[in-house]
Amino acid sequence: MTKNIRSPRITLHDVARLAGVGSATVDRVINERGNVSDDVRQQVLQAARDLGLKRLLPVSHHRMVRINVILARPELPLIRRMGIEFRRLSDRMDHSVSIHRTTLEDENPTTIAGALLRSPCDAAVVYAQDHSRIRDAIAELAARGKPVVTMISDLPGSARLAYAGTDHSKAGRSAGYFLSRMARPGPVIVLCNHLGFQSHADRVRGLADNLASYAQDFAVAQVVEGGDDPVRSEARLKDAFRAHPDAVAVYNVGAANRGVVAAIRAGLLRRPPVFIGHELTAFTWESLRAGLMTLTIDQSPELQAQFAIDVLLNHFNFAGATHVAPPYVSTVPIVLYGPENLPDKAPD
Repeated sequence: MTKNIRSPRITLHDVARLAGVGSATVDRVINERGNVSDDVRQQVLQAARDLGLKRLLPVSHHRMVRINVILARPELPLIRRMGIEFRRLSDRMDHSVSIHRTTLEDENPTTIAGALLRSPCDAAVVYAQDHSRIRDAIAELAARGKPVVTMISDLPGSARLAYAGTDHSKAGRSAGYFLSRMARPGPVIVLCNHLGFQSHADRVRGLADNLASYAQDFAVAQVVEGGDDPVRSEARLKDAFRAHPDAVAVYNVGAANRGVVAAIRAGLLRRPPVFIGHELTAFTWESLRAGLMTLTIDQSPELQAQFAIDVLLNHFNFAGATHVAPPYVSTVPIVLYGPENLPDKAPD
């Protein structure tokens, strides 16, 4: 005869034992009677979840959570768009979530690390290059119990809680795929901010890998670092065009699309090149319509901002943020725009 074996019933004593507190404390937390510190409250609720206590648990946070979004160089179109998206999210949050925005004039690692360490907030979202000072700052915040979400460009292997952004290697490989089908074989010029940004390095690598695998008649002739500055990028691209007048394509992995168009218009190349860049902005919208740009790869900043906030709200056990869960994996898509699928109106 087979016996019906039931799972043992989880009791408040079991929760107390795992949490390392008394049963009376567990009762106060579970039944929301108060007089318990926030740290102990979190400890008890986590123990109840780990044991699978079969009852509705109270919302884990009632205090305000302050999130600091750190963005450098607001003159860049993507950073401006990110600021707009976080402002929109802030307007939709209730009183228990406060989104602060810290705007920095430069992206120097020391500047960004200092902004992270000085932040009085409970968590941070940051766009930064992969640098030891920034990694150290993230590690220090994590040790203080202040999670950090990297955005746009990741710092893999750091103490960050999650990355909110696109797969930049796929973006670069996509650029290689379309470039090799739109241009005649020949040299390709690549423009970036600099390769210390994981996003830019991965895009360049993705392009080169795709061409090496599927389009050996194309090759990256030169990678130009222009610091995302349109004037500097234009000047350095012109030098690259003089060195490679037979270049058939330009891939800009960064923000200096104005510099690319100005360099192309200088007429230094034997034929107009295929030009693939990043982000759908008023300028790229106009350039695509005018035939100066071939494709732009947009990284959906509104979805990156939403995912970053959702991750932090889930981390702090906010009700309603249950559609994301550890391990937090970003699935923000890239979107390709050409002249024929542009929105009717240019972006703001």
